[in-house]
Amino acid sequence: MDLRIFTEPQQGATYETLLTVAKATEDLGFDAFFRSDHYLKMGDVDGLPGPTDAWITLAGLARETKRIRLGTLMTAATFRLPGVLAIQVAQVDQMSGGRVELGLGAGWFEAEHKAYGIPFPKEKFARLEEQLAIVTGLWSTEVGKTFDFHGTHYDLTGSPALPKPAQPKIPVLIGGHGATRTPRLAAQYADEFNMPFSGIEDTKRQFARVRAAAEAAGRADAITYSNALVVCVGKDDAEVARRAAAIGREVDELKTNGLAGSPAEVVDKIGRYAETGSSRIYLQLLDLSDLDHLELISSQVQAQLS
Repeated sequence: MDLRIFTEPQQGATYETLLTVAKATEDLGFDAFFRSDHYLKMGDVDGLPGPTDAWITLAGLARETKRIRLGTLMTAATFRLPGVLAIQVAQVDQMSGGRVELGLGAGWFEAEHKAYGIPFPKEKFARLEEQLAIVTGLWSTEVGKTFDFHGTHYDLTGSPALPKPAQPKIPVLIGGHGATRTPRLAAQYADEFNMPFSGIEDTKRQFARVRAAAEAAGRADAITYSNALVVCVGKDDAEVARRAAAIGREVDELKTNGLAGSPAEVVDKIGRYAETGSSRIYLQLLDLSDLDHLELISSQVQAQLS
């Protein structure tokens, strides 16, 4: 089971804070550092000092880290034109020496679009599908040849399809709860399917849908399955309660909806997700100032899983 650290910087984090967490992620032996792609805070936090851009952040981290994978859960298709996104991600992949992964989703948070003047189209899923075709198509076009795409929402003619990533293929992550269109898109484009913030039974159902779609598409063994879950671990009940209070959550709710409790409790629950076929967990770390939390997860949770 791979453990990856997943951050939500729109809730309040500077680049320096993210760099500190990313370096700790690497030093403590975690597999990857991922971040959300949002421009507006959510819930009862001040969000200060304000948002950081996902791909600018990852470009910086690409030069400051050596081993960990770097990526997004999920880049919003509404934020960037697909040709521009393909260039950005390929460049960051080059800057990292081939350690980038792209999580791409339709975009959903209307308030952040209004706050920063970003169009929020009614039909988002069809745009996502075209973006996936364009981004992957640009990367896979042979050097010296051109790429064309004529869709409903995007039109590319004679693109040189440059630059190329450092990796032969940048892994593409698709996720979500949709029962029909999401599994179909995952079967066609995903290297990894991620189930966000869901219980065991919902995970089983959605993984089964994606597996069935992947088998029908002839890609039965091509997809890695993963979960994203909030994490709150403590050596004892008091430490768990303190960490839950620091992120404005209740312990019982966290135990129900995430990975919370003692290291033994969390290892046991991760094992239950592993039984669904999940082989990777993105640990949503909400208090980025608590590096002791990371160290505890590394020494008491990750060590048992490895």
